[in-house]
Amino acid sequence: MFASKSLLRMTFIAALAPTLAFAGPLADAAKKAEEQAAAGDTVGAHNTIRDAFGAFAATLPFAIGKTVFVATPPEGYGMYTVRPDANFKAGEALISYVEPVGLSWRPGAGGLLESQFTVDLELLDPKGTVLAEQKAFGSFDFKGSVRNQEVFAKLTLNLSGPPAGDYVLRYRFRDAASGAVAVSEQPFKIVP
Repeated sequence: MFASKSLLRMTFIAALAPTLAFAGPLADAAKKAEEQAAAGDTVGAHNTIRDAFGAFAATLPFAIGKTVFVATPPEGYGMYTVRPDANFKAGEALISYVEPVGLSWRPGAGGLLESQFTVDLELLDPKGTVLAEQKAFGSFDFKGSVRNQEVFAKLTLNLSGPPAGDYVLRYRFRDAASGAVAVSEQPFKIVP
């Protein structure tokens, strides 16, 4: 009977083992930041979380987190008004707000960190046929003392001459430091 109780107890513990998780650097930083905030160190708490998130984001693969057409040029990160639809009149500017995720940061001049990405553009029909393209449509450089994660791109495309119909705007982002590529696609319509 004793052997079966031990075996049962070991089986129960073994079944729980996969659900146990280690806290990790983000959880450790959150705990430290909470302690700093409770002690009245607001700036220290903010810096602890910001730095931990920057270090965590550096481990993420390069991707596009958000892509939306906006009604007017964005004023900053997350500071935009989403366009109510993706219907554009001929000659109307298509303004895209795009948030890259997992950018690579590398040491730069003067002890600063640097990040850069370029953007290629493709205009496609709904079947995926490339109608027009432009390499290096945009280039974005960022320098700072921290791995800033609140980075966005404002891309403005002025189309003249395409007939009314359905199209897809494809942006191909290339992280200069890592060479990684991420793609965003935005279907839209040219209306009379």
